[in-house]
Amino acid sequence: MKAFVYAGPGSHDLQDRPVPTLQASTDVIVQMTHTTICGTDLHILKGDVPSCQPGRILGHEGIGVVDEVGDGVTNFKRDDRVIISCITACARCVPCRKGMYSHCTSGGWILGNTIDGTQAERVRIPWADTSLHHIPAGMDDGVMVMLSDILPTGFECGVLKGQVQPGSIVAIVGAGPIGMAALLTAQLYAPAEIIMIDVDDHRLEVAKRLGATSVVNSADGRAAEAVMALTNERGVDTAIEAVGVSATFELCQDLIGAGGTIANIGVHGGPASLHLERLWDRNITITTRLVDTSSTPMLLSLVQSKKLDPQSLVTHRFSLDQIMDAYETFAGAKRSHALKVMIEV
Repeated sequence: MKAFVYAGPGSHDLQDRPVPTLQASTDVIVQMTHTTICGTDLHILKGDVPSCQPGRILGHEGIGVVDEVGDGVTNFKRDDRVIISCITACARCVPCRKGMYSHCTSGGWILGNTIDGTQAERVRIPWADTSLHHIPAGMDDGVMVMLSDILPTGFECGVLKGQVQPGSIVAIVGAGPIGMAALLTAQLYAPAEIIMIDVDDHRLEVAKRLGATSVVNSADGRAAEAVMALTNERGVDTAIEAVGVSATFELCQDLIGAGGTIANIGVHGGPASLHLERLWDRNITITTRLVDTSSTPMLLSLVQSKKLDPQSLVTHRFSLDQIMDAYETFAGAKRSHALKVMIEV
């Protein structure tokens, strides 16, 4: 089968690889129909994720059709259309019983990281009963892929951990796909203001269309001043970091008001400074989280009822044979205006 393979920092290729086989009774093999690229994949290609070793098939998002079913699988059968969760969960271990599926002792974020992933014609899914979701009839394929990762990630790691509340002021630093997902799902809690911050004017224009009440271009280094002016020097109640670099995490510290919450979503490949000399008395909370995807069924219901529409996040479409072009387009978003790139397998 064709598969996109990480060969070490700065090295990757579309290769012919063996078709995966069932390794446990709780596995299924999914024939992929659509996948996509995540910002985390770009971090892997730069060498920021040491758990992902050269030779790994990348990808942890996508939808497909069940092709083979292990004897221990009860919720899925051959030919079922399914959403693949970016998090694999046994639902039995201590972390899973606490609802922390991302820390499952035999799962977590393993697809495209420690086991082969979804940017291929077929993929093996461990613990299938608790790591897949049925696709309702008539649902758009592109929308369903957004439920693999970015919608639950933006919601759980940004909105829930950030304690977004009705009437609150929210700043989202980073208008990429995850930041946009946080923007869409934050509106479920009716904040009074959502301020989107980025260096890309096109993405800020999209954010305005998707519900941001204000946008700030941070390229001039004066974003904190702009946000303070917008909030009458109060600062924001929730600052969501959706990039994963030191500068954006430090910007969140400049934006946060007394009693506020900084919710980190970004994947950090290097250290970031925590300015306790300024924040020690501000009653702030700083949260970190890897998505657990516990919210996926609820988000699927909202998408199905048209109360949540992530369709506009899909900006480009490619075939699997064009995945090298898809990566170039996604990585060069400032030039290409890409958000999520859809790859048809």
